[in-house]
Amino acid sequence: MKLWSKGFEPDKMIEQFTVGNDRELDLRLARYDVQGSMAHIRMLESIGLLKSDELEVLLKALGEIADVIERGEFRIEEGVEDVHSQVEFMLTAKLGDIGKKIHSGRSRNDQVLVDLKLFMRDELKHIAKAVERLFYRLQGLSEEHKDKLMPGYTHLQVAMPSSFGLWFGAYAESLVDDMQMLVAAYNVANQNPLGSAAGYGSSFPLDREMTTRLLEFETLHYNVVAAQMSRGKTERAASMAIASIASTLGHLAMDVCMWMCQNFGFVSFPDELTTGSSIMPHKKNPDVFEIMRGKCNRLQSIPNEIALLTANLPLGYNRDLQLLKDIIFPASTELIECLDMADFMLQHIRIKDGIVEDPRYDYLFTVEEVNRLVLEGMPFREAYKKVGHEVQNGTYSPVREVNHTHAGSISNLCNKEIADKFRKVAGEIMG
Repeated sequence: MKLWSKGFEPDKMIEQFTVGNDRELDLRLARYDVQGSMAHIRMLESIGLLKSDELEVLLKALGEIADVIERGEFRIEEGVEDVHSQVEFMLTAKLGDIGKKIHSGRSRNDQVLVDLKLFMRDELKHIAKAVERLFYRLQGLSEEHKDKLMPGYTHLQVAMPSSFGLWFGAYAESLVDDMQMLVAAYNVANQNPLGSAAGYGSSFPLDREMTTRLLEFETLHYNVVAAQMSRGKTERAASMAIASIASTLGHLAMDVCMWMCQNFGFVSFPDELTTGSSIMPHKKNPDVFEIMRGKCNRLQSIPNEIALLTANLPLGYNRDLQLLKDIIFPASTELIECLDMADFMLQHIRIKDGIVEDPRYDYLFTVEEVNRLVLEGMPFREAYKKVGHEVQNGTYSPVREVNHTHAGSISNLCNKEIADKFRKVAGEIMG
């Protein structure tokens, strides 16, 4: 069954090519298709296109379909093109001609737009929840290990003292920025396109404000052409948020891989959370974080993939847009899996004590010595030269102490302030 059927069937090869993976991907849209249809028919009844008794029957039947979906028993049958066709087919099979009335005043174009907007809203909330879990994990570790010094690096050369409190806390605050991207994507998704039909509106007196309220959208996509133009823009906004989080997570994974290396040995994990080698019996590999790094690198490519898919499309709906689901659906799932795995692994991270006592880190403290001399009254350039000469002639001896008290430094992490900032941003998407 196809919603556009006019009494002929397309060639099987054409059908297979144009439908693609839609039957599988559309299963994730089923509950939203029912939600959109319920709102739409309530609106149709309010403007006189459905009778009240017809509305009651349709709502009851759609509720039964919703129950099938929630039980995980919903299937798109062979020969049925997509989720929209399946829902209408089930209604028509059960109710006859009444079931055929639900499509009045809408097109499959705005129907799928509504489904996708509702889906993306929920999916972005799920991502936000996973980000929240990781954020508080990182903040807890920052507080727990705030007094443990570690080397800081620039150009991968030993630079200045850092701490595990700073390291964990840095990734926590970076997630605040990423949450801003999620909120922006959520706001793009949180607009109602229903009533734009095929992109040029309808001659029916549709009450679009009513469906906006029923579906709890923040606002309307008012211009019906702009509503259709949002297909691709919503996915692109979501992909940029996904890529931003993936960038933070990928950097964290790289750090862990490096810090686990025997040349550093800053962190470790229980044996059962590592993997081994088929030939080297001593190996304990960070495969989880390597896979995470690879997945996050790949996720950072999806904004470009979406941009290229949608770059030169003419105004209005084009079937190319169907392929967006192939990109964005797996991406959101994969990101949540990576976030949850990072949270799980960090529950078990072990931090090495006394790292900076190793003589290889003597030069970490040269800036501390320069600053000490400046505080005693020596001009900075003179202090810099003095310590530099000591390093060159081998007479420099470090004092392994730090006195960093300004906001955001080793002894003043500002984790509470960062948590306040996170809660403020997260509240815009999670309520």
